[in-house]
Amino acid sequence: MSLLKVAYHPIYKHPLPEGHRFPMLKYELLPRQLLYEGTCEPENFFQPGIPEDRHILEVHTREYYEQLKTLSLDSRAVRRIGFPLSEALVKREVIIAQGTITGCDHALTTGVAMNIAGGTHHAYTGKGEAFCLLNDQAIGARYLQKSGKAAKILIVDLDVHQGNGTAEIFQDDPSVFTFSIHGKNNYPFKKEQSDLDIALDDKTGDTEYLNILRDTLPGLIEDQHPDFIFYLSGVDIIASDKLGKLGLSLQGCRERDAFVFQTCYRKGIPLQCSMGGGYSPDLRTIIEAHANTYRLAQEIYF
Repeated sequence: MSLLKVAYHPIYKHPLPEGHRFPMLKYELLPRQLLYEGTCEPENFFQPGIPEDRHILEVHTREYYEQLKTLSLDSRAVRRIGFPLSEALVKREVIIAQGTITGCDHALTTGVAMNIAGGTHHAYTGKGEAFCLLNDQAIGARYLQKSGKAAKILIVDLDVHQGNGTAEIFQDDPSVFTFSIHGKNNYPFKKEQSDLDIALDDKTGDTEYLNILRDTLPGLIEDQHPDFIFYLSGVDIIASDKLGKLGLSLQGCRERDAFVFQTCYRKGIPLQCSMGGGYSPDLRTIIEAHANTYRLAQEIYF
């Protein structure tokens, strides 16, 4: 058994009303696939619990978090989130956040840790948006800093959508550098300002995308000297994705993951990876793209 640790909880597959269920199936099927093919053993998975409120309140306002816990957000705020608000949904989000927090500790020991869910980068300090209630990687970053386990953080957000919530949370904080490569003409249509944003034209393919990443990430690490890196590995960059407008192949997406992992591994920087988006109409494409990320983590680190 490898030392790869993967956060997974049955609540990740929390059932939603008709129209929302298809995107949630990956949270059930991906762990099965990883076990079936032997990429992971049962011992690789850990089940996160409920985090202490103080970790969440390092990122989110008390007013907003209390409104989530008491299900008292107004209807406009709920519409902005996009999911019907429920006790189970809020519990799911806080458990995802704990999965990332615990993953940070594992990554400090083994070099890398994964979260089957997470990458909730549209959650702002005081509001949720686009299926994101709490920003798990921002919470993880603050946990590391407040516990003295890391000082300088780099967040590498390669989901097709800009991490607008993450950018807002850390907009005035030089201790966390936010880096996003995303679709220029995609959601959010009013973008926040990350420390480094690279906005790509529609249909950008493998070669251009990978050249940009290879030309940018190593130099960014050299300039910023991060103690810890968060990676949001959304697979909605693939050409078939319903909510993305880029043009990468499944292999191009795999090469993206490989480059991020290899770069962090060679530089000896701990990495926590959250899964992010993936909305291709063929569920097999989504599962294969996400499974590639875990296969590569095993191959490169262990």
